[in-house]
Amino acid sequence: MMDAKALLKIMQDVKAGRLSPDEAVGRLRDFPFEDAGFAKVDHHRRLRTGMPEVVFSRGKTPEQVAGIFKRLAAKGGNVLATKADRGHFRAVKKMLRQAEYHELGQAIVLRQDDTIHGKGKIAVISAGTSDIPVAEEALVTAEVLGNEVTHVYDVGVAGIHRLLAHQSLLTEARVVIVCAGMEGALPSVVGGLVGVPVIAVPTSVGYGAAFKGLAALLGMLNSCASNVSVVNIDNGFGAGYVASMINRL
Repeated sequence: MMDAKALLKIMQDVKAGRLSPDEAVGRLRDFPFEDAGFAKVDHHRRLRTGMPEVVFSRGKTPEQVAGIFKRLAAKGGNVLATKADRGHFRAVKKMLRQAEYHELGQAIVLRQDDTIHGKGKIAVISAGTSDIPVAEEALVTAEVLGNEVTHVYDVGVAGIHRLLAHQSLLTEARVVIVCAGMEGALPSVVGGLVGVPVIAVPTSVGYGAAFKGLAALLGMLNSCASNVSVVNIDNGFGAGYVASMINRL
């Protein structure tokens, strides 16, 4: 069924001239989801959760990613596809020329709304240069969801003075995302320096005993800093999403 608030908003937009009757009908047609055969595109998610559906590209064909992406774009707002490769991007680009590809973060982005929804800044930190791809996914996600984002990379515990040189960046942030592999110690250090939520992201960076991020995950779960919470291995998207929700409170 149509959400009452959504229906009221559409009616108000038509009355104010921000939306034509034809556009209103188009928006109503596919509530609460659009069945594309290979996917059921959840146009209602933004109304339920405040955030739009995001396309997880890994395991999908380029044509499937492009099809979902185009359907989301038609409803307005920013669109994000994560874990996307160049093949996925080429398929999206054929349909939507304004789409951009973030190589390091493996993300496809279409920006249709520059509104800032966050109440403060989100800081994204990577322990090493090898952790930057996961940090970039977190950064792009937070930006697409309407936040002001700052970052500092390669400031791990092996040279902690590099982190301390950016103390002002930490103190200005309302939420901090920390991406680290190896033993995953950096989030605990950051947690002891700030009085805001720290979202720890273990990465699959490290030698054999790192077990593709498992060592970092367990280390972060056992953090002695009480303001640290943890998302899954290499889940920069999850960190950026949760940070955005916290930043809207």
